[in-house]
Amino acid sequence: MSLASDEKSPLRTGSGAQAIAPGLWVLHGQGQSFVAETSAGLVVVDAGPGGKPTDAMIAALRGCSDAPVHALCYSHGHIGYNAGVPQWLAHAAERGEPAPRLIAHRNVPRRYARYRETQALQQHLAEIQFRLPTGSFDIVLHDPMELFDELLVIGEGEGRVELRWAPAETDCGIAVWCPTQRVLYGGPAVIDSIPNVGTPLRTLRDTVRWADTLQALAALKPDQLVREFGSTLDGEQAQRVLAHTARALRWLRAEVVRRMNQGLDEREILASMDYPAELFGTPWMRPVYGDPSYIVRDIYRSENGWWDRNPTTLHPAAPDAVARAQAAAITDKAAVLAQARQLAASGELQLALHVIDLLALAEGPAPEIAQAKALKAGWLRERVAQVPSYVSRSLYKNGAAQIERSLEPAR
Repeated sequence: MSLASDEKSPLRTGSGAQAIAPGLWVLHGQGQSFVAETSAGLVVVDAGPGGKPTDAMIAALRGCSDAPVHALCYSHGHIGYNAGVPQWLAHAAERGEPAPRLIAHRNVPRRYARYRETQALQQHLAEIQFRLPTGSFDIVLHDPMELFDELLVIGEGEGRVELRWAPAETDCGIAVWCPTQRVLYGGPAVIDSIPNVGTPLRTLRDTVRWADTLQALAALKPDQLVREFGSTLDGEQAQRVLAHTARALRWLRAEVVRRMNQGLDEREILASMDYPAELFGTPWMRPVYGDPSYIVRDIYRSENGWWDRNPTTLHPAAPDAVARAQAAAITDKAAVLAQARQLAASGELQLALHVIDLLALAEGPAPEIAQAKALKAGWLRERVAQVPSYVSRSLYKNGAAQIERSLEPAR
């Protein structure tokens, strides 16, 4: 199963092709793939997730152009975006055409090596984040054949496009500049919601580097900006979105750094942040997938170690032992349940979760422990309706499901 095989996946952008300008199209699949007709042939950015979505992308393209595919380019190295490479190669072979060049930024192979080394972990993380059944997701990686660093030009004269390094969500992202039509494909650097920095299950992403990339793209002054997700923007809209997003990212960096310099730790910073509507209330900064608090955490992590400043956690006991000891220390477990229920009833679900964890993380025969787990699972499902981020909702749902499975009678 691919990340985009589920029609409800946040990565799916529909089906079919959309004309952007003469010789330029978007193919809908996992994100929005981009196609440019150059003097060398078609340049396709992202082969899609494989299977039926990629077959549909190929069919949609052939409704637009009969030119050979000269190159398949990787917009970035995230799993799934180029799982469909073999289908494009087979399509070229069926037409009696040379195999397309497979082009990516130089950092993609290093990312692929890390994914292969941590394959079981990556599969597990993807299944949690994208709400896939356990064991249903397979990592499919196809190595690029050609790599570039800063800039690669394909085609000549008015029939050329420029592949430009555009690090943002990853250090291997690219953008495509079509100078004749003055159309820019922003790749993963430009989406229709808040930049996906700090997502809970992934490695660090550089907030300032993303802002730098947005400003570099704005300097091209495109007449149209095609986003990986979301509608295409005209020149004035593009300038506004790129500049505004970069400004919001730099504001977050400055505010977190200011608080770190004051001696605040991560939780204190999160509690003190107030996200101004003029920066975070625009349609393109919606927290539909990421979240501003995620970015705060990533900035904090980029300048701090893993320690939470509590000396108890420097050399911790095993988690199950800690949970047992804490639960055993609570002689009035019913009072804990009552306090947690009272908080939940008053609308303080997050505080209720903190309190219920005094018992819910433990194992043991005490009936209050099972009650605590059941309460926690229910409150996690209620929290789903309180947060806009798809990723947060996924993690709440997964946490609730895990607890509910643990409460099922042994068979």
